[in-house]
Amino acid sequence: MRTEDASARYVDLDAWDSLDVLRALWEGQLAAVAAVGPALPAIAAAAEAAEAGLRRGGRLVYVGAGTSGRIGVQDGAELPPTFDWPEERLGFGIAGGPTAILRAVEDAEDSTVDGAAWIAETGIGGDDVVVGLSASGTTPFTLAALKAARARGAVAIGLANNPGTPILEQCSHPILVATGGEVIAGSTRMKAGTAQKIVLNLLSTLIMIRLGRVYRGRMIAMRATNRKLRARGAAMVAELAGCDADAAGRAALQADGDIKLAVLIARGVDRDEAERLLARHDGNLRRALAARGTGA
Repeated sequence: MRTEDASARYVDLDAWDSLDVLRALWEGQLAAVAAVGPALPAIAAAAEAAEAGLRRGGRLVYVGAGTSGRIGVQDGAELPPTFDWPEERLGFGIAGGPTAILRAVEDAEDSTVDGAAWIAETGIGGDDVVVGLSASGTTPFTLAALKAARARGAVAIGLANNPGTPILEQCSHPILVATGGEVIAGSTRMKAGTAQKIVLNLLSTLIMIRLGRVYRGRMIAMRATNRKLRARGAAMVAELAGCDADAAGRAALQADGDIKLAVLIARGVDRDEAERLLARHDGNLRRALAARGTGA
């Protein structure tokens, strides 16, 4: 596996000056970012495949072991506050269970039984989207989970950092980010981990955009759970509805903080009609505004 390669360039790394070590590590991070570029078409295809099932109420599920599993948790945990994605429609299959998020559980990643069993116990079905992450591309737990999810009709997205590996061959939507060897041989928390985090940032954000949770580059589905976010929400309403701050505040109050509803209300739509418009257009504010004739 190329992610396990040791480079002669770094054989005396531990004897280098600190600044030289940091430059080498930084260069590795830049290489990780660059490696994502060729994967963009695959990421787009995976997001588009995920959209239909998620519109029907499917779940977005992350599966992995070790660093990869933790990166999946980090990405998924951000979706409810940022895009108001329901917690009950998120899932995290971590080799070794929740304990492994904070503490390594030895040998857990080697259990194919546990990977397949977690998919069955979670009741994964045809509307669900399962994203399996594995730097090596061979992790037994993740591979078994992806195979079981695909057999159940789920959209199975596999992300790996080595080409020609089982994770990429056994999923319905493979995403290869070939990051190669690490500055510290085998330390895939570095380049491979960075690349995986970038891919998940791109994938989950594109999915949320396709699901109408972003409008004009703004997080119109965010949860306004504190003073800062409530102020941000009111400012968005004022800007998107073309009204002053007082009108935006009143609309936000009428909409109970729902930015999409508030924008429609501020544009002269009563709340009941605004709710019907959004329901009719799958929560897409742009389409709701166009249908109402108030501009998109």
